[in-house]
Parts: sequence; C-alpha cells; structure tokens
Amino acid sequence: MFLTERDVFTWGPSSDMKYKTRSYPLFSACGLNCGLCPRHHSSGTSRCPGCAGEWFSSVHPSCGILSCCNLKDIEYCFLCNEYPCKKYNGADLNDSFISHKNQVLDLERAKQIGMNGYETELSQKVKVLKYLLSNHDDGRRKSFFCTAVNLMTLNDLNTGMELINSEVKKDDSVKTKALIAVRIFENMAEIKGISLKLRKGNKA
Repeated sequence: MFLTERDVFTWGPSSDMKYKTRSYPLFSACGLNCGLCPRHHSSGTSRCPGCAGEWFSSVHPSCGILSCCNLKDIEYCFLCNEYPCKKYNGADLNDSFISHKNQVLDLERAKQIGMNGYETELSQKVKVLKYLLSNHDDGRRKSFFCTAVNLMTLNDLNTGMELINSEVKKDDSVKTKALIAVRIFENMAEIKGISLKLRKGNKA
C-alpha cells in the first residue's frame, strides 16, 4: 500500500525531519502492532497515536525506519527490495513498551495476506484488547493484556474470551474479572510456549 496524494506531512517540534501521516498508524512501518501498545491506550501527553499518526512527532521526534520509508515513498519495510536490511539485525530480541517478538513474523504475515487482510486481523485484536481493558483491567493489567493480545493468535484469543465469559459472573468485581482473565491467558500461553513478560534489554 503506497501513500496517496491525500497524505500530509507532520513536523517534529525538535527535529527538521518530516514524516508522512500514514493511512493505518496502528501497524508500524517496521512491523510493530501499535494498536496493541500500552502507550496507544494511555491518556495524557504521553499517549502515542501510532506509527506516524497525528501528533506522532511530538512523542517520537525521530525514527530511522520512518525516515528511510519516507525517502523511498513506501509505508512498510516489506515493500522495499532491500528488506530485510541491517536495521532488522536483532530487532526482535528485546522489547520496548510493546513486545518485539513477532515483529518480523507480523511483517511477513502482512506481506503474505496483504494489508487489507492484516488490517482486518489487527482491528479484531484491537477490539478484543479494548474489551479487556474496559471490563477486566483492575488498574494493573494493561501491559499484560496488551502483550497477550499481541502475541497470541486471533483464534486463541477468541477461545480465551469464550472461557473468560463462561467463568465470569455478572456481579464479579473488576479485580475478580482481572484474575480470571489473567489466569486463562497465562494457562493458554504456557501450553503454546509463549512468555507474556516483556524482555527488557538494550531497548528503552
């Protein structure tokens, strides 16, 4: 998916670099699911609009990946004939606010099924995450739910939600609902061999 004439430029306040506002900022140029990141679901000045979304430069003054895509007039790295380049060496080894484990795999998935198909899948995941944050977050589970939804398949998430809804009672407290959801997702992740903890390394 290439940028169109409707795309506009966003200027960073502390940088002379300009980024084209992307048509679907919930999936980053480098393969991160921004729509599943805790910073996208936060409030206040630290909230991120997604990759090159509105006011992006005020929270991310510079990005080498976006600068490169901007110069080549592409929205995603997999559209480049040099992909994967050296920028991806070790890109999926450490995490930031969001898990990078499936970064390369998700780019490959988007390349395989096309961006329309990937946007549909990601939008469904975002819907699941919003439901969890609205109904099962006791104020301490945002990062956990974001990581779980990001790393688990859509089929597994739907199965997990069915199990959660079958256990939760109408008069349960939010804390009880949170404990049920966390237990079910942790059990499912263990069976699948998925760690739902962010790996803090060289990336901030």
